[in-house]
Amino acid sequence: MNGWTGTRNGMPEVGATASITKRLGAHEVALFAEISGDHNPLHFDREVAQASRFGGLITHGGVTSGLLNAVVAEHLPGPGTVFLSTSWNFRRPTYFDEEMTATVTVSTVREDKPICTLATTVTNADGEVCIDGEAVTYTAPLDQDS
Repeated sequence: MNGWTGTRNGMPEVGATASITKRLGAHEVALFAEISGDHNPLHFDREVAQASRFGGLITHGGVTSGLLNAVVAEHLPGPGTVFLSTSWNFRRPTYFDEEMTATVTVSTVREDKPICTLATTVTNADGEVCIDGEAVTYTAPLDQDS
């Protein structure tokens, strides 16, 4: 029996890929700070941020990596998917009002269970890698009417 039975998108194929693109800025940073309690001045104090090695306001790593959550939950593997583990490298900062593209590519798929391994990247509009790494996901079967 296929372990992907009942999942919305079914079993993905190795090599399948999905992406989303979003511009991140002050609004996303404020929402994340409200939820997380992270009010680091590098995200809020323009003068402090400009005097730092970053040279300007940067978005939280959690905001940027959160784009990967959206790809996984909405597109590939799709609805019902959660992370079992992640291993991400934060390669470069992301600045306010940068357009970011989060991409996942299926590396391995278990047929007996709805688990797969994904190569993950987030790049800026210049194609520079800001985050890369790997994630292991589980996709829960969902009622098709929900």
